Amino acid sequence: MIQSEVTSRSFRSQTRNLGGSVMMKIEGKHAGKESLVEKSKPSLEEKHQANDRPAANGKAEVSLKQVADGKGDAPRESLNSYSWQEIQKHNQEADHWLVINRKVYDVTGWADQHPGGRRVLNHCAGEDVTDAFRAIHPKLDLVRLYLKPLLIGELAPEEPSQERNKNSLLVEDFQELRRTVEAMNMFNANLGFFFLHFIQILILEIMAWLMVWHFGTGWPVTICISFLLTISQVQSIFLQHDAGHLSIFKKSKWNQLMHRFLMSHIKGMSAKWWNQRHFQHHVKPNIYPKDPTADVGPLFVVGDLQPIKYGKKKIKYVDYAKQHVYFHIVFLPLFMPAYLNLLSMKFMYCERWWGEIAWVSSFYIRYFITFGPFYGIFRTMLLIYLVKFLESPWIAYVTQMSHISMKFSREENTDWFSAQVLATSNVEQSFFNDWFTGHLNFQIEHHLFPTMPRHNYYKVAPLVKSLCAKHRLQYVNKPMMKAFGDIVRSLKKSAALWVDAYYET
Repeated sequence: MIQSEVTSRSFRSQTRNLGGSVMMKIEGKHAGKESLVEKSKPSLEEKHQANDRPAANGKAEVSLKQVADGKGDAPRESLNSYSWQEIQKHNQEADHWLVINRKVYDVTGWADQHPGGRRVLNHCAGEDVTDAFRAIHPKLDLVRLYLKPLLIGELAPEEPSQERNKNSLLVEDFQELRRTVEAMNMFNANLGFFFLHFIQILILEIMAWLMVWHFGTGWPVTICISFLLTISQVQSIFLQHDAGHLSIFKKSKWNQLMHRFLMSHIKGMSAKWWNQRHFQHHVKPNIYPKDPTADVGPLFVVGDLQPIKYGKKKIKYVDYAKQHVYFHIVFLPLFMPAYLNLLSMKFMYCERWWGEIAWVSSFYIRYFITFGPFYGIFRTMLLIYLVKFLESPWIAYVTQMSHISMKFSREENTDWFSAQVLATSNVEQSFFNDWFTGHLNFQIEHHLFPTMPRHNYYKVAPLVKSLCAKHRLQYVNKPMMKAFGDIVRSLKKSAALWVDAYYET
């Protein structure tokens, strides 16, 4: 935990030391607040113009680099000016305005086409999302081609770049930090690293089949291959997480193909469902009810607000006073086979995602082809769900250890850096911890830079610590066993709040 205050001078000194001469160059280059990732790509611009897509607001033709920087040469009078008061009115279910680099976009009509789902845009409507936009999208110049026709205006000159309740100094410091890590090439993936993890998964799958083929289907063999397949499945979900965040390949389409292969064919769940659910979590972590992972009712009450709300309204779907007990009895074993698996199936069917259903079906077909001749259809299904049952506690602990003990709140519209740091915590680094958690022991760095390859998290952690210390934000880093224990302690704390509110006279 970082409790000491670090001055602005020490933070900037550390970034210069780590960035070296590259940092010196980029500070000069970014005197006008340009971003490295927002360089001009003439070929894309020419393609955009050749397709006769409308210019910004249909009034002025602006170059791609100018659009990316939010500094186009279009006359000021060609764009409407808006105040924050006006923009914040457009945060309704069917009315989404966003501010990115002082430009105002109406994304209402395009929301259903958004790859991350409509809800992500709905959660951020009426806000400045500059840092969130940069964090989620690695190819800014390409994404802005889609934004260009949605441009309706800009912030009035007298308006600040962010809402007035946000810490502008912290926002500027974080943007400087991002420029630093970009200059350090921290967003460049080591393909060999990810190839070894992929090979690990294939080897485990092949070993399981070879054991059944050679030794038969006795109980000792079945138990042994179940553990091999469990490790394979868990490592698959970590690797699909990397691909889902577009952090493996430079081309998004290769990441998307890898993500679909791993999540749907290897894991047996919908990649599209995962995307829409997971990115809601990233843009609004631990924000109730916008973060779907924070809305765990009616089975649990978490944080400080939800248990008091349930208690005062005399809501008692289950005895929440014992939720820390049935967390182990019910949630741990059924998190994967029942909760996530069935939720994925429900969304695919209700949304009629036939392509997703076909991909997920290939998971079961693969198991029936490889293990069906030895076990038969019924016993193969039992094997599938035995593996899901075994992997469930592993995934549950890893996904809950970094969030459930942190701050839960309703929408406060804080800056990107504060929102991520206050809702996440880290687990100490070691070779085993990195492997066991898929590097999600660096949850803070992952949330701040979702598209960063996970093998670079530890390199940027000292910079993040310094920025936290400067702005007096806790940087929580704990041993793994303490992180596991904090899950139960947090559930007990929330249960006590519910009991006090429920039985209050």
